[in-house]
Amino acid sequence: MRLWILSFALAAASLPSVAAPAPSAAAVARYAQRQLQTNYAQHGPGAALLVARGDQVLYRGALGEASVELGVPLSAERVFRIGSVTKQFAAAGLLKLVEAGKVGLDDPLSKYLPDYPNGAKITVRQLLNHTSGVKSYTGIPGVMAGPIRMDLSTAQLIDTFEHLPVDFAPGEKWAYNNSGYVLVGAVIEAASGQPWHEYLQQALFQPLGLQHTRWGDDHALIPGQVQGYTLSHGAPAPANYASMSQPHAAGALVSTVDDLLRWNRALHEGKVLRSDLYTAMITPEGAAKAEHYGYGIEHAGFRNGDALAHSGGIFGFLSFLIYVPGSDVSVAIVQNSDLVARGKRNPEVLARKIAAYAIGQPYPEPVAARPIEPQLKPLEGVYRMDANTARAMRVVGGRLVSQRIGGQRVPLEALGNDEFLFEDGLSRLRFERDAQGRATGVRFYPDGEGEGIYSRRTDEALPIETAAIALPAAARERVVGRYAREGRVLSVFQQGEQLMAQMTGQPPFALAATSPHRYTVDAVGAVLEFAPESGPAQTLTLRQGGAVLEFKREP
Repeated sequence: MRLWILSFALAAASLPSVAAPAPSAAAVARYAQRQLQTNYAQHGPGAALLVARGDQVLYRGALGEASVELGVPLSAERVFRIGSVTKQFAAAGLLKLVEAGKVGLDDPLSKYLPDYPNGAKITVRQLLNHTSGVKSYTGIPGVMAGPIRMDLSTAQLIDTFEHLPVDFAPGEKWAYNNSGYVLVGAVIEAASGQPWHEYLQQALFQPLGLQHTRWGDDHALIPGQVQGYTLSHGAPAPANYASMSQPHAAGALVSTVDDLLRWNRALHEGKVLRSDLYTAMITPEGAAKAEHYGYGIEHAGFRNGDALAHSGGIFGFLSFLIYVPGSDVSVAIVQNSDLVARGKRNPEVLARKIAAYAIGQPYPEPVAARPIEPQLKPLEGVYRMDANTARAMRVVGGRLVSQRIGGQRVPLEALGNDEFLFEDGLSRLRFERDAQGRATGVRFYPDGEGEGIYSRRTDEALPIETAAIALPAAARERVVGRYAREGRVLSVFQQGEQLMAQMTGQPPFALAATSPHRYTVDAVGAVLEFAPESGPAQTLTLRQGGAVLEFKREP
């Protein structure tokens, strides 16, 4: 769970009724390079990017540093941790065992782990598509703060969650679940007689020529592997440590963008699995249907069509791999930072934008000239979708800003004709007006098709902006420190005389004092309250979106 969550669906602008021809390889290369250069700097953590149409590589490049400390530049052949992109490799490996007759999709887990609680009612299929209901170990309080550092065997790792209460009965619901894929790895081990990663090496990596894809063993020297980073106080910092025995088959592989392309080509062109098993892998079923999730792959609504994709996130790294059927376009992005800096785009957004451009259906770009404040002011107001959901529109610093009430502010860029683009470059909204030209509502387009989601303009007053007060140095200094809760650390620090707050792995936000003990962050609808005792504050209470979380000062 993140402290401040930017919560809106990815969306696209309206598409033409007839798709434009796919751009040339040179045009795609220029576009991809521009996206890379806009999002990353030469110095600091960066990313490697590959774009292909079929077997033709349209762009392959990297920007940033593989080692910030040593100033070693990134290159496209470097090895990155790929986090949950691992899941599709694990799923395909298990399906190879189904193909060989050693595993059945409807086999009970108890066939492979006889002592697993309720294992007779959990099927292999439910492990693959996140409908098993078992407790996801990465969500257990405290795990990410320290226990994640321990080297554990498969049996020891399973022991950390197998006796915990389940989240729901098997097959009843869908919930993304890392424990489920640890169990996928355990089934692979039981059926193959090999450690899960050694089996994948033999069954997938070697036959497919994936020379740089392997288990990211902490205790081995992996040629070409880059360092992973986070951001702390606005600057790169070493990522938190996790033993790669624990991400297991849910997220412990490393790879390169070249190997990820080879994988996409092999998997989606029938070189890995029998056709019926490939179809099962990419076809959501049961409770997973509403989430568009197959086995380690999800369907993503994409430019009036569909794409097959998965993201990855692990300490120090973010990744995204997408394949567009029909156009046969692949985009792979791997980033050696687990944080997206403010104003930048995450790998998923970059991959979607580049893939859309490569198929000839690009997302719109903002107009060069921004509307002036007198044109924007009449759009200010509260727009309500229902009794519980409303969006505040206001002009801040000469730009129109959208904010789900209780959520985070998002600056908008003008597209023209009352249409605005969210800063992610994908989402958009359009204002509707009456005969007199007054804005009466706003329509948000979740995927760029259909009628969009309408919110009517109300007579409600805009939420009052906080009037910050100046505090003496002693009042600011008593709240400076690190505050922890269930493995999450919230740092409060000063930049000059400005107090800032930052959750590990997220950008910092400025605090506005309303008293010596109470601070607000209007941009994300959050309030921080510090215990009023004398001396350094020992507790911090975060209030946001109805949640109340108490953090305690670290020694």
